[in-house]
Amino acid sequence: MVNRIHPTAVIGEGVELGEDNVIGPFTVIVGPARIGDGNWIGPHVTIGTPGEDRGREHPAAWDSAPNGDPDHDGHGVVIGSRNRIREYASVHQGTWRTTTIGDGGYFLRGSHIAHDCLVEDAVTVASNVVTGGHCHLWSGANLGMGAILHQRVVIGPGAMVGMSSAVRKEVGAFTIAVGNPARVTGVNTVGLSRRGLDEATIEALGPWLKGKAGLPEDGLADRLPGDLSTLVKAWDARPRE
Repeated sequence: MVNRIHPTAVIGEGVELGEDNVIGPFTVIVGPARIGDGNWIGPHVTIGTPGEDRGREHPAAWDSAPNGDPDHDGHGVVIGSRNRIREYASVHQGTWRTTTIGDGGYFLRGSHIAHDCLVEDAVTVASNVVTGGHCHLWSGANLGMGAILHQRVVIGPGAMVGMSSAVRKEVGAFTIAVGNPARVTGVNTVGLSRRGLDEATIEALGPWLKGKAGLPEDGLADRLPGDLSTLVKAWDARPRE
């Protein structure tokens, strides 16, 4: 299916578009960037401008094509498929790796994904959320309105961050963090129940989710629904600093 691109939008050279994308008025997308299929990108969105780093080049990529040198162009942006990116949202080029957004995310008005961030699938980033550079948002993370993430923060799968929270350190899988500085206040039982877990299973996972114990040794992780089992095992095996 063809892309629907408003005539006032600016699509620079070095931008690869899939199919069935909607791109609204006055949106600017510059390369290097690759965007998948079926995305809804609203008015006044900015994708692919340089990372906010005083020491790096700031090319006017809407006027000229990338020259193939990442030190000049940036390391690019890759956005998957079926995302909704609302008005005034922005996504910056990577400075050492590709800024990456997965599939099925919802990025509300005025949200910002900074340089070198890795955003996995089905993430919700509410209005006026700002991420610092190099953050990692795991699948299903949900950031409330006005939340702010310090550089290199990791938000675990299925985690929720409350409105206006200031996150300075890792937020664990399927936990809820609120405040300034943000602190974990509990387990995201609603999110887990929506993924098919009963109260007993959530209770058995509780100590691991709170960082107080390892995964249960009775094979519980293997009995979780397929996608959740994969996420839990991946989170448990993540590198620790």
